[in-house]
Amino acid sequence: MSPHHVDLEVDGLKIKIAIDRGGTFTDCLGIVEGREDDIVVKLLSQDPQNYEDAPIEGIRRILEQATGKPYPRDEKLNISGFSEFSIRMGTTVATNALLERKGERVALVITKGFADSLRIGNQSRPDLFALKIVRPDVLYQDVVEIDERVTIEDYQQNPFRDDDKIAAALETDPDLVKGLSGEVIRILKKIDEDQVREDLQRLYDQGYRSIAVCLVHSYTFQDHELAIQRIAREIGFPQVSLSSQLLPMIKMTSRGISCTADAYLTPVIKRYVEGFREGFSDGLQSENSRCEFMQSDGGLVSYDKFSGLRAILSGPAGGVVGHARTSFDPADPTPVIGFDMGGTSTDVSRYDGKLEHVFENTTAGVTIVAPQLDINTVAAGGGSILFWRHGLFVVGPDSAGAHPGPACYRKGGPLTITDANLFLGRLLPEYFPKIFGPNENEALDVEITRKKFAELARQINEETGQNKSAEDVALGFIDVANESMAKPIRKVTAQLIGDGIPPDRIDYEVYLNLRYKGTDNLLMILEPASGDFTSEFLTQHKREFGFNKPGRPILCEDIRVRGIGKSLSIPTEAPQAELKSIATTAISTDRQDDETIVYFANGGHLKTPVFFLGSLTAGSKIAGPAMIIDATQTIVVEPSATATILSKHVVLHVPSASNKDSEGADAIDPIRLSIFGHRFMSIAEQMGRTFQKTSVSTNIKERLDFSCALFSPDGKLVANAPHVPVHLGSMEYAVRYQHETMGPSLKPGDVICSNHPLAGGTHLPDITIITPIWDDAGKEIIFYVASRGHHAEIGGTHPGSMPSDSKMLYEEGAQTMGFKIVSNGVFDEERVRQFLVDEPASYPHCSGTRTYNDNVSDLIAAISANQKGASLIAALVDEYTLPEVHKYMRGIASTSETAVRHYLKTLAASRGGPSSSGAPLTFTDHMDDGTPITLAITIDAATGSALFDFTGTGRETFNCLNAPIAIAHSAIIYALRCLIGVSIPLNQGCLAPITVRIPEHTLLNPSAAAAVCAGNPITSQRITDVVLGAFAACAASQGCCNILSFGTGGRDPVTGEVIPGFGVGETICGGSGAGPGWVGESGVHVHMTNTRITDPEVLELRYPVVLRQFALRRGSGGKGEWDGGDGVVREMEFRMRVSASMLSERRVFRPYGMAGGGAGEAGLNLYVRKEKGPDGVVRERIVNIGGKMELDVQPGERIIIHTPGGGAWGAAVDKE
Repeated sequence: MSPHHVDLEVDGLKIKIAIDRGGTFTDCLGIVEGREDDIVVKLLSQDPQNYEDAPIEGIRRILEQATGKPYPRDEKLNISGFSEFSIRMGTTVATNALLERKGERVALVITKGFADSLRIGNQSRPDLFALKIVRPDVLYQDVVEIDERVTIEDYQQNPFRDDDKIAAALETDPDLVKGLSGEVIRILKKIDEDQVREDLQRLYDQGYRSIAVCLVHSYTFQDHELAIQRIAREIGFPQVSLSSQLLPMIKMTSRGISCTADAYLTPVIKRYVEGFREGFSDGLQSENSRCEFMQSDGGLVSYDKFSGLRAILSGPAGGVVGHARTSFDPADPTPVIGFDMGGTSTDVSRYDGKLEHVFENTTAGVTIVAPQLDINTVAAGGGSILFWRHGLFVVGPDSAGAHPGPACYRKGGPLTITDANLFLGRLLPEYFPKIFGPNENEALDVEITRKKFAELARQINEETGQNKSAEDVALGFIDVANESMAKPIRKVTAQLIGDGIPPDRIDYEVYLNLRYKGTDNLLMILEPASGDFTSEFLTQHKREFGFNKPGRPILCEDIRVRGIGKSLSIPTEAPQAELKSIATTAISTDRQDDETIVYFANGGHLKTPVFFLGSLTAGSKIAGPAMIIDATQTIVVEPSATATILSKHVVLHVPSASNKDSEGADAIDPIRLSIFGHRFMSIAEQMGRTFQKTSVSTNIKERLDFSCALFSPDGKLVANAPHVPVHLGSMEYAVRYQHETMGPSLKPGDVICSNHPLAGGTHLPDITIITPIWDDAGKEIIFYVASRGHHAEIGGTHPGSMPSDSKMLYEEGAQTMGFKIVSNGVFDEERVRQFLVDEPASYPHCSGTRTYNDNVSDLIAAISANQKGASLIAALVDEYTLPEVHKYMRGIASTSETAVRHYLKTLAASRGGPSSSGAPLTFTDHMDDGTPITLAITIDAATGSALFDFTGTGRETFNCLNAPIAIAHSAIIYALRCLIGVSIPLNQGCLAPITVRIPEHTLLNPSAAAAVCAGNPITSQRITDVVLGAFAACAASQGCCNILSFGTGGRDPVTGEVIPGFGVGETICGGSGAGPGWVGESGVHVHMTNTRITDPEVLELRYPVVLRQFALRRGSGGKGEWDGGDGVVREMEFRMRVSASMLSERRVFRPYGMAGGGAGEAGLNLYVRKEKGPDGVVRERIVNIGGKMELDVQPGERIIIHTPGGGAWGAAVDKE
């Protein structure tokens, strides 16, 4: 019967359908009024031979089961007979379009001077140790620059800000307007609508139908974007995405990228929705039908309002809402963790009664800024490939995908987690459909997994001398994968805005944003049950920072009220109450439906009963080992675990496993070694997140110029997070120095502050905070943790504390060999003021810090990061015991040493040198002043040891380019990690095979009084180029960080008066070097730094500048078979008199090419002065200021920085 003729018994039926359209499968759930059982349909998301659209097909099948009537595939679905027909869908359509780059053709409309700003992004590279830098391409194909400009009239860092004067000017100056967010805006250049129309018409004529519009400061001044939208609509553009309407938040770059994503994806979403609606005879527009889509923020939206920007996490968001509904019990407010393991990745989320949101997330290489549920994704899933590398079990991030898929798919794929589960008996092939093999008609292949794991076990045993079975190896990889997937579970933390919801369904939460007077370290305090905000603040401050400030007033910065709307009064389906009340019955193996053999860690191969879930009733309790299966899942119950069957849940009780059993005093298990590698790295990463979260300065919070690491009891590097490479090896020197000099005087509750080059510092702005971690008795130091952050202002001769003309160390600001910043749990603010203010100001022509409050806040943030590390290490020791933790700490260092020795042995063998008598690898490069950096690397082919000899390097210089000896070690450890090319733990073991020889009083080992501020960011880059040049690994990158510092204020050198002011600096990207088989990347930070660039809007909001241009310097990369990357042009106009410092290299000697490739272009720094001529007319004069210069810049003058390009690889060939 045709569905156009609905039977009377169907008429009036109510049906609700929920759909999860994933990348591989589409799951559909039908809830029919009056029907006891729900209808579940699972089908392939893509099956063009059988149906065009999986959700339509799923709905068709549900309707047939619900009504007992046929709904032919070749006819539209007629739902007119239903009194209520509701569809809710989560879909990966937007995600897949991003992954496959199959979105709409988009043009970007942006402010003049910023055509490349979204391509450059924040200038950081995604993989810190990849010489071949690969960044995702932009989503737009063409750019139109609009000649318009507005800026902020005053700036936040102005100590003489006069709000009354600005308010008066608003009344008289027609170019001043009040922005939406309260700032006063100056219109520097109004939009030319005729030119805009001409430019947009050209785009339309070229076939563009979707444009993204992002203008500087449009988050607060929308007029120009709205004018462009009006003109575009008049021309006929169907899709116009405005950044000011999608996301009216400061930060132009992230707002622009998000706006482009919306323009790229929304047409795709609209086409999909229209195609879906066409599957229904009424187009889902009748009164009885309702169709909603899940958005990334966990909210539902009508199909006609579903857009690309809000759709990217549509599928995973539904999972979060689902586990929140089905697993959280308000009566038992224990947070629940959602764990969604797919083929290539795993999504982890946490729910504690509130949906938590983040506003930035990266999907398919595109960083989207929009409200999104806080979902943490790790690249470990069923298809993750298994590797044995340098003594470690490694899982992923590479995935076998759907084709060829895991080895057991019979298509020649690699070993994966799925293979490990199959081989161990945790998957039963007889209960899987026969859809594998070339003809998709065979079962899963157990034999190939058995063969491959046996081969891998033989390799592992030969290399380690152990006797692991193939089953041990397979189970080991599962353990490592579990540890990898546990990392996001450890870091997740527990926003839902109601709109048009009745007051009786709205709850409110009150927060106070509190801080101590005199600091900027804010804590958002939720109103406690007692209502005592002060007590709660003191508790949280002690936990977060490790100390309190007795007697210091507590201030409230702002008040936040959150309204939570409950869209539906759905009773909870959480299992807790039923689990407590249900009477359980133990199920014996006599009730089993089948039996199989499964391999378990404790017990080996065990007979394991198999139960069909459908045959078990609520209250059934099954003791492990067991397997519970149904049509869509396989549940493995471990031998020590139990499974309780509830009406809608299966609850597993897994006793806490003891990790305190050691295999012996010296035995190192490679599986546990891999797990400890994850744990140590995770601690450093969580320290970094705490540092960023609690800091206040642009340098640390926005530019991420910091590093965190943990160290052994004697100060050796154990693990560091992938932050700033120049800190990698050098922080160990700082910790070891304090351990040797202050160790005997340290007590629990002490924290050390240091920054002097002789105490392991790199340059003075990098201040290191070191915290010893004690055993339970407080008698013995068991670890150290340290956090190093770059403070943009610490005093000295010039604002920004990076003077290009410094010759003595004291000219560069505050310095200390080390002092206790916290002593016995008390923060020593008097000593901090001496360090930052009084002592630097005591030197000739020098000032104390110009930003004392910011400095103190960032120092406290570093202490907080260390406190976080200390608590995590304590938990690790409690879990495994201290001897076990220390054993694997040493084991990981040994693993890193083995990897480096293996690389050096292999390299020596490839060069034909049987021993250290072979010719050394040599390379020399020159600083712009002619000072040579010379390196000879002699490798012992038998042991894998190497001597890095810098004899021949020039003497220390009477300028700021000298590099403390720790920096060369950082460059070496970084270069070796890049050359090895696989992920290994970075620790002292990497340098164990290396002997470094640097003569005293040279550029790389200067005397105590030598100025060093440029040695850390600039000379370090040149050392790295020399090391990589000796290995002939790739062409030179830009070899510089291009540092521009500026500011005002400080101590007047004549009167001694301290004038309020500020200091700020930024590093600027350039071109990376090409290599064998790859081109260099353009506009990216390279090698020893990876800090972000300040967003144009943030820069202008805080400082008296207008950023006129930030673009690629096209053609500046070297030419060859593989071209070098291009540098950039950054042009800054100053709106008030400032002291500016330019500090750069590669302005004389160009970045070298390799293997016959051409050199990159040298950098160029220009100063656009305003000079009055003899005729009294003020004209611009453009002068080259060289690589290093101090300037007294006047209002309206500009500095234009052209950064170097990267060198090319290989002689140029005819590319036609």
